[in-house]
Amino acid sequence: MLNKSLILSLLASFIVTPSANAEVKLIAIGSLSGKVGDLSTKTSAPLENGVPGNLLGGIGSGLAYAGSNTFIAIPDRGPNAVSYNSAVDDTVSYINRFQTIQVKLVRSPLGSALPFTLTPCLIATTLLSSNKPLYYGTGAGLGLPSGVPTLNRNNTDYFTGRSDNFDPSQISTDPNDARFDPEGVRVSNDGESIFISDEYGPYVYQFNRQTGKRIKVFTLPSKFAVSNLSPIGATEISGNTSGRVANKGMEGLAITPNGKTLVGMMQSPLLQDGGTNGAYNRIVKIDIATGATQEYAYQLDNIGTSAKPKYPTVSEILAINDHEFLVDERDGNGLGDGSQAVFKKIYHIDLTNAQEVSNITGENNLAGKAVSKVLFLDVVAALTQNGIKPEDIPAKLEGLSFGEDMVINGVKKHTLFIANDNDFIGTLMPDAYHSTSVDNPNKFFIFAVDIADVLGFIPQKIKGGE
Repeated sequence: MLNKSLILSLLASFIVTPSANAEVKLIAIGSLSGKVGDLSTKTSAPLENGVPGNLLGGIGSGLAYAGSNTFIAIPDRGPNAVSYNSAVDDTVSYINRFQTIQVKLVRSPLGSALPFTLTPCLIATTLLSSNKPLYYGTGAGLGLPSGVPTLNRNNTDYFTGRSDNFDPSQISTDPNDARFDPEGVRVSNDGESIFISDEYGPYVYQFNRQTGKRIKVFTLPSKFAVSNLSPIGATEISGNTSGRVANKGMEGLAITPNGKTLVGMMQSPLLQDGGTNGAYNRIVKIDIATGATQEYAYQLDNIGTSAKPKYPTVSEILAINDHEFLVDERDGNGLGDGSQAVFKKIYHIDLTNAQEVSNITGENNLAGKAVSKVLFLDVVAALTQNGIKPEDIPAKLEGLSFGEDMVINGVKKHTLFIANDNDFIGTLMPDAYHSTSVDNPNKFFIFAVDIADVLGFIPQKIKGGE
């Protein structure tokens, strides 16, 4: 008779765990200029900092497949990299929106550096709004006018990126706040809705894809909110002991292929879990039908030393199937930061046997309970191998999405798109690595993925986009 330990050993041999990638290759790079306007001409007037209100920028904050050759891309809270008013962290009344982009991927001419050429095209800009009144800041004491957009009208209050657009009597997850900092986006299976996660609340909202009107709120547990609110992020951090770190809320968002579950991921650990000095981040599963949530722990890499730990942040999570995901974990170095990119890695995780941690708080208590992860793609290594210098790798590679499958040399491949957030800065000034100004467009890096690397992959089928 087999003993218990032998039985457990045999069972373990049948458990499938993520494995390191066999072959994930860069096949194309495409870009959209960061110096032009988007298609919302009604928002083109200069913002408080003088930047055009419809500048096409930051669209790699979130990237979602919408079927066929179409993607949804979202900019974050707007062009706040221009210094003008520290009382609101230089945020402006940029109306939040999503961009609809179509891409064309064709064979490159013989002798080209990469086998394919990607040409993206902006085809629509959709502004995000609420049917119900939202709370805007008055600007009083901040040296600013009211935060109410001039485009507001009956039954249409627009969300904006300005950090003072909140009700100070409520916690940060109040759905009536007008401030919104989109970071993760996915499309519903029926093709009619857009789900967006944000950093301010953190919020998770559902919007009508055609009108941009909010149609549903997914309320996160109060542990994710902060109670002492401020338009200055540093003040908000110092004034709270629990909740999300300012500007590091729900950065990533996935949707399972069956369209029934959203999976969000924080950019950094909650304050009660150690904040930016913590090693364990949170993943939140949200049942779309009921709003019920579950939580899991994710261990960040230590990119510092054992004596002085330092942790990267998470920018995105992408579904392979209903239990396996890719996670984009990165540093903030590279083009746009005046430094060299070092750590930008995509990991493969599996929630199948992960421990639920909703009732567990604190870094020490989360230790040993994190999901397993295996390196899927070292993005810095892949790009430098293709002749891209570390100082020319965008600092904020934040958007992650599968695209259409394609056949390369007779072999079927999945495609993986990675996009950057260029911070709405179309041209970068000279720095330690660039003696002259540098073009800084919205970029897309496309990788071909072997079928064997994601054997459990189930494509999301979006109605009207196939």
